[in-house]
Amino acid sequence: MSLFSKSKMNHRDNRGVERRAMVREQIAQRGIADKAVLAAMRKIPRHQFVAPALIEEAYRDSPLPIECGQTISQPYLVATMSELLRPQKSQTVLEVGTGSGYQTAILAETFDKVVTVEYFSELSQSAQAVLQKLGYDNISFHVGDGLVVPDDQLRYDAIIVTAAPAQFPESLSDRLKENGRMVIPVGTTRQDLYLVKKDHANQTDTKNLFEVRFVPLLG
Repeated sequence: MSLFSKSKMNHRDNRGVERRAMVREQIAQRGIADKAVLAAMRKIPRHQFVAPALIEEAYRDSPLPIECGQTISQPYLVATMSELLRPQKSQTVLEVGTGSGYQTAILAETFDKVVTVEYFSELSQSAQAVLQKLGYDNISFHVGDGLVVPDDQLRYDAIIVTAAPAQFPESLSDRLKENGRMVIPVGTTRQDLYLVKKDHANQTDTKNLFEVRFVPLLG
């Protein structure tokens, strides 16, 4: 486990114009309104989370390949899933699927603490390296099966899953606090994005939002 801190963005960043255009044209104009999410996406340098050969494509609204046969999600989907969590600075979020670390950075900007789990150790290490460079210290990194969540006594205000299990994992919804929210893709041939809300009586409500395409959840 490693801890890295909330970014001060002291690194050189010459892609701000592209990033602001991405947020304005691909995200805000399509209905994303959460101010914290929009601010985070204007701030986080997505081009630092992709391979050098793909930097010119970093701010297009499309997924891109990363190592280990995985992907970095399209910016609009990252923004949509982040907004669905209704992030608050006082909350703790669990991310299943660290991947490149880009979604992790958005979470680190919009939540107080992030716990993130990645199946591939090399992806976890590369994400840590980028996030360390950006200056984060509110992220706890773990390597392993995404459905075997660290510290089985801990409950989370929000959970986001960035790879699709074949079936809905009750083990994850059980880890939500009262009034918690989870966003998760589920399925194989067809995948759908679900929003799970847990009320103050510990009852869950699950809503199918729309069809998506994610890599399979491994473990």
